[in-house]
Amino acid sequence: MIISGLSLETLAILVGSVAGLRALQLFLDFRRLLASIHHLPGYRTILGSSTVLGNLFPPTPLLTLGHDFTWLSKHAPFAERGLDIISAVACWPKAKGSLLIADVNVIKDIVWSRGGRFPKPLAQYTILTFFGENIVVSEGNEWKRYRKIIAPAFSERNNRLVWDATTQIMLDLFDTMWAGQDEVVVNHSVDLTLPIALFVIGAAGFGRPISWKEDDMVPLGHQLTFKDAIHTVTQDLTLKLLVPRWAMGLTKRFRRTKLAFDELHQYLTEMIHERQGQHKEDNNDLLSSLLAANDDENLSKGEVKLRDSELIGNIFIFLVAGHETTAHTLSFAFALLALHPDKQEELYQEINRVLPDGRIPNYDDMPSLAYSSAVFNEALRMFSPVSTVPKVSAEDTTFTLTDVNGTMKTVVVPQGLNLTLDVPGLHYNPKYWEDPYTFKPERFLGDWNRDAFLPFSSGYRGCVGRKFSEAEGAAVLTLLISRYTVSIKDEPQFAGETYEQRKARVLNAQSVITLAPTRLPLVFRRRT
Repeated sequence: MIISGLSLETLAILVGSVAGLRALQLFLDFRRLLASIHHLPGYRTILGSSTVLGNLFPPTPLLTLGHDFTWLSKHAPFAERGLDIISAVACWPKAKGSLLIADVNVIKDIVWSRGGRFPKPLAQYTILTFFGENIVVSEGNEWKRYRKIIAPAFSERNNRLVWDATTQIMLDLFDTMWAGQDEVVVNHSVDLTLPIALFVIGAAGFGRPISWKEDDMVPLGHQLTFKDAIHTVTQDLTLKLLVPRWAMGLTKRFRRTKLAFDELHQYLTEMIHERQGQHKEDNNDLLSSLLAANDDENLSKGEVKLRDSELIGNIFIFLVAGHETTAHTLSFAFALLALHPDKQEELYQEINRVLPDGRIPNYDDMPSLAYSSAVFNEALRMFSPVSTVPKVSAEDTTFTLTDVNGTMKTVVVPQGLNLTLDVPGLHYNPKYWEDPYTFKPERFLGDWNRDAFLPFSSGYRGCVGRKFSEAEGAAVLTLLISRYTVSIKDEPQFAGETYEQRKARVLNAQSVITLAPTRLPLVFRRRT
């Protein structure tokens, strides 16, 4: 048979030759990459774990590391090889390698480096610019510009507002939604924690308090309330990230998601225009503080103020970072306290010691409520919202560290190699955390290795909203445990399970945007 002057046999030979040459090229590139890192022990796979295809499969030897590899494996890959840096090299769609790092000193070297030695791979984050350029998707002088204007917004005055707003939200929950109930069943913890975090962001982030029983009156010129818009955006962010713009009108849910994003953008634009030129000392929410810092009178000579799109882009990043991460951490904290009644009782007793008269705690009490903060930190250590912090080596360099036997080892790092700060690997490293798989909030009460704690990243690129999250977490835990006990909901289908089986079930987690519990049923009982 002849096709366009070529026989099928000739065509097959041509296709086979091209495929063979391509396979040979991939193999040679793969070998060169391994040689460039001196064959550092680690993983060799066909598919890169950063590719879409590589994440569709579960962890499969030689094929792919799979989705959530770092979270699922924790420190085990490092322990198996006796070194806290290992390699992961894949050959398709092109030869690509990364160093997984769980060594404190190497991580410190990376996050505190100057001169752009280990920049952030911005291409991985460009999808987060659909509302505008922002501090997450920036490097160098542009990042410094954002940081200088944004950091002052996260002030002690804002932290105090976070505490006060969280307190009011929790008291409203007790007095309205939970009123008259001695026992409250929550079939999935995030059904409670996501609204709490959302309401805190509304009040302390945007200066727009949202109540548990807010009416549904839609303002003129809008199709959704602010509460509905922000709720849908936070719930369906994954759709916005994954679904192409042209496809957002194909289904009812896609259309509502698109509407919610459009509505939130309109609300943010309106709030910016309303408050520009009207900044007051008593407005300590992030948006007002950010606008004040962006005033011409507060900028140094030569500094360029943020455009409206940049203001909106950064406010949106605060929303994403501050909502889901804190909500999921609180969910895990509730589960850990439910599984460890002795620790829950320790927290309750400390609250009683600090607040013996049963008064409402205020922000000034936070340093004394150390166990509340310790529980929140331990939940962050065990279930860090983000499992990896990606970097790139901009130059040929080396890292020096000791192996499990105390022998000094040098790891060669060629220019352009990806570096992955492995957060679970670090957080479960017994070198820095005694008995790392055990829930021990008290480890955060004395001296502890702050460099081995990476839920908010670290160094110059550390999260500017860390105190915001910490204040919210401590306030929620203090208020809730002072009035309620928390336990795992008993369900008949799990009646025969052991404690360890129950623990594994309720603490099961997977990441979409951030690490989240898959299903965590809880019961809250009013204290008498």
